[in-house]
Amino acid sequence: MKKPSSKIRDEIAKLQEQLKDSEKREAERIGRIALKAGLGEIEIDEAELQAAFEQLTKRFRGGQGATTGGKKGGSESSRQASTGADGSGAGAGSASEA
Repeated sequence: MKKPSSKIRDEIAKLQEQLKDSEKREAERIGRIALKAGLGEIEIDEAELQAAFEQLTKRFRGGQGATTGGKKGGSESSRQASTGADGSGAGAGSASEA
């Protein structure tokens, strides 16, 4: 049985709201952690910070391998920022929003 398009639109709207709420919770969580780690107190370019978060994501997903153990990857965070085509990463904007 096919659903009418109006019902599908309603479901899509509900899912978009759920996604928005989920992204907000994730951003707040990452923001709190970033502030506890002291990221709110340092001057850093947003693109550089996003690149550092992307490296951290790769590390924990197993794409880059383990680093040398330090919590702060000073030299790694100064690498060239990626293009950031996604742009929707919760971590990138949360430090400034929190």
